[in-house]
Amino acid sequence: MVREDDAVLLSYVANFELPPSVENALQRGVPLHFEAHAALFQSRWYWRDKRVANATLGWRLTYQPLTRTYRVGTGGLNQNFDTLAEALDSMRRRSRWKIADATQLESDADYYVEFAFRLNTSMLPRPMQIGIGGETAWSLSVERTQRLE
Repeated sequence: MVREDDAVLLSYVANFELPPSVENALQRGVPLHFEAHAALFQSRWYWRDKRVANATLGWRLTYQPLTRTYRVGTGGLNQNFDTLAEALDSMRRRSRWKIADATQLESDADYYVEFAFRLNTSMLPRPMQIGIGGETAWSLSVERTQRLE
């Protein structure tokens, strides 16, 4: 995480592999939704820490059986990949992601970022949400907290 003159920028690499049951669902046409969330907090000793900014990125990963390609969509943009590894790599890494404006920060305060990357199971079809209730393979998430220097 870097604090520059005009923004707070976050770079990350989320190392994960899809469990076999999740990959199997993807191969059978179930779209998977991933999200990265960063929240910037100001540390305060006298009260609860103050949330200064929130930033969220979302991806939709699908398998196209006719072309045997994987498609990653974010916002209105879609990109095709020949292998699952390439598609996952496009989501695993982000560099210089702007999570806050520098104008939101006070010069003498301490800040930290709470970062989370996860598979959003609430976007799965409703029958699957019920069926995966107790399976740990579907609870794919990475969380980390880091101080702003």
